[in-house]
Amino acid sequence: MIGSLPMLRGLTGFSRDWLRSDIPAGLSIAAVGLPSAIAYPAIAGLPPETGIYASIVAPIAYAIFGPSRLLIVGPDAATMTVLAAAMGTIIAAEPAGSSVDRVAIASALALGVGIFCIAAKLLRLGVLASFLSRPILVGFFAGVSLSILVGQIGRFTGVKIESEGLIAPLVEMLAKSGLIHWPSLILGLAMFALLWIVKALHLKVPGPVLVVVISVVLSAIFDFRSWGIAVVGDLPSGLPSFTLPAFHQMPLDKIVLGSAAIFLVSFGAGIVAARSFGSRTGEEVDANQELVGLGAANIAPGLFGSFPISVSDSRTAINLSTGGVSQLAGLVSAATLIAALVFLHSALRILPIPALAAILATAAISLIDVHELRKIWRISRMEFIFALIAMWGAISFGVLNGVVVAVAATFAYLLRQTMFPRDGLLGRIEGRHGFFDLQRFPEARPVQGAAVFAIQGSILFYNADYVRTRLISVAKELPGDTKCLVLDASAITHIDSTGATALEAVAEILVGRNVIFAITDLTDDSRTILERAGVIKTIGAQNLFNGREEALRTLIGDIDQTGNAATAGNAF
Repeated sequence: MIGSLPMLRGLTGFSRDWLRSDIPAGLSIAAVGLPSAIAYPAIAGLPPETGIYASIVAPIAYAIFGPSRLLIVGPDAATMTVLAAAMGTIIAAEPAGSSVDRVAIASALALGVGIFCIAAKLLRLGVLASFLSRPILVGFFAGVSLSILVGQIGRFTGVKIESEGLIAPLVEMLAKSGLIHWPSLILGLAMFALLWIVKALHLKVPGPVLVVVISVVLSAIFDFRSWGIAVVGDLPSGLPSFTLPAFHQMPLDKIVLGSAAIFLVSFGAGIVAARSFGSRTGEEVDANQELVGLGAANIAPGLFGSFPISVSDSRTAINLSTGGVSQLAGLVSAATLIAALVFLHSALRILPIPALAAILATAAISLIDVHELRKIWRISRMEFIFALIAMWGAISFGVLNGVVVAVAATFAYLLRQTMFPRDGLLGRIEGRHGFFDLQRFPEARPVQGAAVFAIQGSILFYNADYVRTRLISVAKELPGDTKCLVLDASAITHIDSTGATALEAVAEILVGRNVIFAITDLTDDSRTILERAGVIKTIGAQNLFNGREEALRTLIGDIDQTGNAATAGNAF
């Protein structure tokens, strides 16, 4: 019955045999997710219970509407950092002295992110996930991680830090070094060290779980509150309740802009994570379908007093490693967290804040993917530079503005790749079919009486002037016996009106030199543009050909060295 409902794709083909795999997986997900659920809200100044609420309602919503069987959604450090920046902008716009409901603002942003997801799905904008390339995301998250690390200074030391940014809080900390609460700092550093020891020893018990258990036990035994060590405090023992944020009391323009920024980062990072896990499991990832699941998984926390979420790397990894086979594992994890909220709230309320700071600091460091940065450096120096630009943007301009810098860097990179399309003069090699780039193949020779020029890339407004300059440069250097210049347009996917004007300028120069300008392999769309622009009239419709060989046979009677028309493609 479940499998017949299209909205329950993650439970398609449900079998009772799955319980043996999904129940242990769900318990493991809850065990790993509980520490981060309590810790992550602190990044945005939200109460700990909001993280538990998000970890309950988001997986339930995704299990109903999400397309993946294995992805687990939940609080995410990077998304929380962008949320914190968006909330800071909104709160700054509130009148001085007015009371601010941070939970309501976070809920409104979660609803906004969910609405953006659904709207993007309706418009089939899953391609938006590609706007933040892998190098850009790696660099951006490295910058975000540094912001998170700086944000933990106050929680480690017990000193109230009022400065923002990267350097200012460090300077303020130095100035207030005499106020450091040493028991808090020692506890936080000890828990931080414990996390790395667990990781280094590859223990089966997750480090965050061990930190929570040990720190709660120590807090109960030694009464950390009496030492002045901050603890989580009271947590609600009941379930989250339905609440609709009061949008009319908030600056809607900033809610929309903040939601858009969170949506772009959380969806972009979520799809990268989904595709990474999909490559391991063979599960196809449809970005447009994921928009529905992520939209529902953000709307649910927005309606139950929580904040935006994304695909959780750690929870999904636990699900895969423990043998989870369906979204039942996510439902089991939600049920487990409900039980923890009801029965363990007394223990969680004495959880020390420095222990949570250690968990957050470790999570932040894990966002710095040094291996991937090295890989990017090895593959492409240019992409590495753009990764650094994205990292610098998040650090220097703040996380929210860093999103803008990251997107701008992506577009700058794309423009850089297409502004100077690859081109070259082609010739023949004796005894071989086809055409070869004269620069790459020294043994290649120009075709007698003709010039064959290839461009690999569209001719659009931002590169038309470069293409025009290149073609005119080639035209001016043609030998005196050249009868025609053949433009190989087989790799030109699109020409706009500016590109048509550039080609017309080249055609007019060639006409003045009594050289025929011929074009081969035009796409239908490009031909239509050139017809409307009058370019084809200038060069003559008879000078449009279906291939280089046809053009050369017609214009100069050229045949290749074997006596047959060449049929091979470019070695270009």
